Amino acid sequence: MTFSANKLLLFGATGDLSQRMLLPSLCGLMSDGLLPENIDIIGTARSEHSDESFRNFAADALAKFLPAGREVKVDSFLKRLRYQDLDASTPEGFDGLAKCVGPIGAGEDEGLSIFLSTAPFLFEPTIKGLAANGLATGNVRIGLEKPLGTDLATSCQINDAVAAAFHESRIYRIDHYLGKETVQNLLALRFANIMFEPLWNAAHIDHVQITVAETVGLESRVGYYDTSGALRDMVQNHMLQLLALVAMEPPTSFDATAVRDEKVKVLRALRPVQPNETVTGQYKAGAINGEAVPGYDEELGKGSGTETFVAIKAHIDNWRWKGVPFYLRTGKRMPERTTEIIVKFRCVPHSIFADKGAKTLPNTLVIGIQPRENIQLSLMAKVPGLDREGIRLRQVPLDIAMPDAFAGADRRIAYERLLLDLVEGDQTLFVRRDEVEAQWHWIDAIRATWAAEGIEPKSYTAGSWGPSAAIALAERDGVTWHE
Repeated sequence: MTFSANKLLLFGATGDLSQRMLLPSLCGLMSDGLLPENIDIIGTARSEHSDESFRNFAADALAKFLPAGREVKVDSFLKRLRYQDLDASTPEGFDGLAKCVGPIGAGEDEGLSIFLSTAPFLFEPTIKGLAANGLATGNVRIGLEKPLGTDLATSCQINDAVAAAFHESRIYRIDHYLGKETVQNLLALRFANIMFEPLWNAAHIDHVQITVAETVGLESRVGYYDTSGALRDMVQNHMLQLLALVAMEPPTSFDATAVRDEKVKVLRALRPVQPNETVTGQYKAGAINGEAVPGYDEELGKGSGTETFVAIKAHIDNWRWKGVPFYLRTGKRMPERTTEIIVKFRCVPHSIFADKGAKTLPNTLVIGIQPRENIQLSLMAKVPGLDREGIRLRQVPLDIAMPDAFAGADRRIAYERLLLDLVEGDQTLFVRRDEVEAQWHWIDAIRATWAAEGIEPKSYTAGSWGPSAAIALAERDGVTWHE
């Protein structure tokens, strides 16, 4: 729908996500003049607040979580905030919310965008409450924060409930990784540089690695994480989206339909994972940055079979990627926090330097997503010298640190772009229903394999890179994880 919303309704407005990401992002956007001048931002949650107390709550959140050095107009932003408390589990109260939101216009610069960040069991009653009170028709679109189900069946149930009130063109499923600057730079790297696309295939690429490592443990996510685990928390959404962006065919344009059409083709081409192509783990007590940390069971307060680490050898069965393994790895209590994509090219077919005692190594492309945003390409170069005892070659990195390359440009929170796209109606960086279902189809098959084969998490020490079996998963193919 081609309208720019002048009203934004935030469910879960007093939650952790709102404090850390949503309120700072909206404040930044408004300060930069990117939101409609007359935008009305209504927060809602179970907590009781007046407009004034919610503004005080928001001011505290901004003081804690706004990026250092960012010039923002906090007072002007706070004046745009209003609040209506609501228990979304019951129909009562939605009429009061509708009165608080007020009339929804039908013009190009009028309408309502809803950001829904609630527990999964509240999705269906919330959608029904919105629909019953006129908050789902006309110039209204809705953004859905994960988790969207725990498997394909529950995901379909949630999507069916949303689809009963909102057409797919008005549904914005959020994966905040897609709002990260370096993730979008992956598309620019591939499709705005002629040197990469001719080599971006099985003839020239040996393998791809995707690592998402966290140093943290459970923190405040105890209830959610133990029913989810690393596979559903990280692989099902973030990592499969990264894989799809790496592997997709060139879309016809940078258009929501064109981009998402190509991503879903990749997800549907994923080969079912075999038992010997996956490793799971759970961290035990160890040390992170020199400080002792407890094991998962100790943090949880009971024994658990939930995986905090998973490594997968994946294959995409299409012409471009036939025979190229994609190694996925994610875990908690890793030695460092990092998200990166490694593209390892094949060796040159014949080295003219071999007779001179020189050894060539394959070129490697490293795309750092967080915390360091950088692109690094390793090339072979000759070591300076007279070479009387033979030629020496060495890998030399061409390193582009994005903050240095674009000095002076604002480094934005990922949610800024996603919230702005939600307000303006651009679906390109949001996940379509057929993508979600293709992801769940693959993930459910892995979980079924674990159950059928009795695969249980292997223990690994906090502060390590996971179970030794994960190292073996790659090394038996002659591959070493990039660390």
